[in-house]
Amino acid sequence: MKTKNKLFRMYKVLSLAFSIFVQIYWYKWTRKPEAEWGKLWASIGKRLRKTLFELEGLLIKVGQFISIRSDLLPAAFIQEIQDLTDKVPPSDWNKIHEILNAEWGFELSKKVLAIEQDAIASASIGEVYKGVLQDGSAVAIKVQRPEIQSIVQTDFRTLSILIWFADHFVPIPKGFINLKVLFQELKQVIERELDFTKEKETLLYFKNRYNESDDVRIPAVYPDLCTSKVLVMEWVEGRRLTDIGAVEQLDVSRQDLARRLMKIFIPQWLETGMFHADPHPGNVLVSREGRIILLDFGMAGEISKKDAAAFQSLIESFLAKNYSKAVECLSRLGFLLPEADPRTIERLIGEWITFDPAQLKEMDLIALKLELNDLITALPIQVPTRFVFLGRSFMTIEGIVRNLAPDEELLGLGKPVFTEWLNSHGNKWSFIWRVIQSQPLFKIFHSAVEFLETPSKLEQLKESEQRREFKFAIFENRKKQLFQLILIGLIGVVTGYYLDDELIWQLSAGLTGVALAGYGVTSYKLGKWLKYMPEKQR
Repeated sequence: MKTKNKLFRMYKVLSLAFSIFVQIYWYKWTRKPEAEWGKLWASIGKRLRKTLFELEGLLIKVGQFISIRSDLLPAAFIQEIQDLTDKVPPSDWNKIHEILNAEWGFELSKKVLAIEQDAIASASIGEVYKGVLQDGSAVAIKVQRPEIQSIVQTDFRTLSILIWFADHFVPIPKGFINLKVLFQELKQVIERELDFTKEKETLLYFKNRYNESDDVRIPAVYPDLCTSKVLVMEWVEGRRLTDIGAVEQLDVSRQDLARRLMKIFIPQWLETGMFHADPHPGNVLVSREGRIILLDFGMAGEISKKDAAAFQSLIESFLAKNYSKAVECLSRLGFLLPEADPRTIERLIGEWITFDPAQLKEMDLIALKLELNDLITALPIQVPTRFVFLGRSFMTIEGIVRNLAPDEELLGLGKPVFTEWLNSHGNKWSFIWRVIQSQPLFKIFHSAVEFLETPSKLEQLKESEQRREFKFAIFENRKKQLFQLILIGLIGVVTGYYLDDELIWQLSAGLTGVALAGYGVTSYKLGKWLKYMPEKQR
């Protein structure tokens, strides 16, 4: 197939990227008005979407990751690619049959009584087929797509070229996403997803985690039939939570289902350990009894102990309406850029939390979403690269919850769930302390203390700023001196060559080489220092 040809895939992606690069710079040089920029980004989004659907494979997932970065990318662009789906045409059954025989080392009939040849689900990495074992057990057999390993490696090579080009030639704004880090994280996640033994381990982790829960059901796994390319699980019947007609036929209310969903996922986002990073409607079902069914653990993220503590503090601050503490938590997690004004962010959070959802009925929701995207882009905030997959998980679940209970306030649904979790796992005294801190009397006392401490803080800030300026001056002076040595060396090389004096020529060439090396090292150190300076400031 043409789209599986390595050179064709690389050509399609690189030529698209180059044409986008040229268009953007042309618009900059010609100083196009803002309206024209909106049309350009919409056009780029459509072309990217068309190319991704044509090439399929890993690139669909790349598009999905890009589509959740509305904090960094133009609204017109995001609008075109935000509904990318990971559904691709199934492979030829004969090739799937060959993979199964090669992985199991025996004919299917020895273990599988029957298997449907039409795929139940087909995505970029794997396909799912329904089968029946010899003992009569219904199973879901997930098989890796033929040639996917080769396609992924080609796509990774293409993306690494694009990352290198963007890193060296595209003027990425300060505070923008670190493309190299995102690429490494994406590569790590996809490589993990390509190894079905990893998915089996993750599935067993979640099954053990929810072993005693009546709200969750995780399918059993058949380890003897699992390999790096085949995963065999218990067949579980369920309905999509987005199918409101089917959901309303259950004995459980939509509000209760929304709470159960939050009860399952809030601990995943707040506790140290793994979380489901791809809970789209096809992977989160509900049984007839109202139990939430979680499927497809190929994409999972992990929360560190430090980040878990910071997130817990953040949620506590929101629920206690202690917005100054919430800003402090956001800064600690890396969501605020150095130039962010804490008081402005605190005020915006307060306005957002107290927003009346009833007003939404009288608004143009599409216009509101675009306005919010513009506001987020304009603010000195960012989503740290390590939280991209967590953000994907949160926004997907938020969308399902809002669809289940559109008239309920999200914080209203989440507060009792969080409080229950806090009583069993968290520190309730910490929560009470945050409530006390949010009270007007405490704020007056805190403001007085802040006022008395302001002179010493300003002095510390002044000293810190002076040290940074001094360090920057050292780097810059060293670069100027080395640049002057390079010029002197080059003049010496030309003079020696002109006078035909080999000694002058060689000494000058040596001086130029040493100065160039020093200039490169100094520039690298300066770039590294500037890159990590915001973290040092915090």
